Amino acid sequence: MANDYKDLSGRVEELIRLSSTDLSVSWEGAIRNALNNESVGSSAQIALTAILENIGLARQNSYPICQDTGFLNIYVDYPAGGRESDYTEAIKEGVRQATAKQYLRPNAVNSLTGKNSENNIGLGAPNITFHQWDSPDTRIRILQKGGGCENCSAQYRLPDTLLGAGRDLKGIRKVVIDAALKAQGQGCAPGVFGVAVGGDRASCAKLAKEQLFRKFAERSQNPELAKLEVQLLDDINSLGIGPMGFGGKTTALEVFTTVQDRHPATFYVSVAYGCWAYRNRSLTIKGEEVIYE
Repeated sequence: MANDYKDLSGRVEELIRLSSTDLSVSWEGAIRNALNNESVGSSAQIALTAILENIGLARQNSYPICQDTGFLNIYVDYPAGGRESDYTEAIKEGVRQATAKQYLRPNAVNSLTGKNSENNIGLGAPNITFHQWDSPDTRIRILQKGGGCENCSAQYRLPDTLLGAGRDLKGIRKVVIDAALKAQGQGCAPGVFGVAVGGDRASCAKLAKEQLFRKFAERSQNPELAKLEVQLLDDINSLGIGPMGFGGKTTALEVFTTVQDRHPATFYVSVAYGCWAYRNRSLTIKGEEVIYE
């Protein structure tokens, strides 16, 4: 078993390399479609052209897509019999190796002393969430979220009298548009908006961030939410903020929404913003087979 976890650290290192340096084909295609939708010679088109060139060079040379390789959020689904401490040790070793090879920038800073650990390992870093499931397989997902896009994330408590947002779909729509408007292209637009409704403050924010694992054009199975996603995507892109805030037709690449139950006295809406460097990957271990997605 010890050797299995030693092998796992190398697999985590490779997962990080892929996430950090190789944007998925579907999201690259979304950016390319956005480029074709912008006016010829516009600042938006120039920005998207530079982004696409950057994506190609990063993939070709295994360089990070962005100098801010983000804060690591790692989700582990594991079978019965697995020990979280063993997974944690293997994951941290993979993170150390990836940092040493410069797939990651050292981003773990002690909040009191300001000292950088220089290996992305620290108190709560990386952020690892465990879930034991019935499958015999092990799945590890990684989400790299840079400081700029994380700072553009937001949480609202409805009703919001200043925005005139009530506890309904219209109110949800208003606060998500407000979050996009306040971002003003910061956080490296065009971005992806993960939206969660309900729960308490912590679970709402957590669920919103998890929406950033959804695939391009993956609509909610709830018809009302699916309609809201399409509507919000159109709303946000009609703001004219555009790529990197230079103006244009593409401020958002996707909007993903979900709901969960809440306390009768609360109504939270969390918005998790992801930048165009949409860095998330997963690996699944099925016996001897290792699948990277």
